[in-house]
Amino acid sequence: MPAQTEFPIVFESLKSIIKPYAKRLIAKSDTPESYYLDAAYNEKWKKELFFASVQVKKNYVSFYLMPVYMYPNLLKNISPELKKHMQGKSCFNFKKMEKSLFEELSQLTEQGFERFMKEEYS
Repeated sequence: MPAQTEFPIVFESLKSIIKPYAKRLIAKSDTPESYYLDAAYNEKWKKELFFASVQVKKNYVSFYLMPVYMYPNLLKNISPELKKHMQGKSCFNFKKMEKSLFEELSQLTEQGFERFMKEEYS
């Protein structure tokens, strides 16, 4: 059984990765168990585009990063350790604090944000 008592700390740490992007995006959810960012309405796609979210689940805390789904080449240089936390094409699950992986995820998020804004809003 995972140490769910650590989940709020993991959530806040992962949330701090995407929260700075709220200056240019839209926070759709900001609760103790969910933080969700969308980009503004996009003429090309005729809707708001999902960017990222962090959610507390029953057995882990999930970090969703849509740019890695849209641009899979962003994942070509991630560490094997971070890759082990991937579930599906855009989700990373964590049960405990993993500072070095969170730093790597922060860099990946920055790369994803730059690419997302360049490709989808230019």
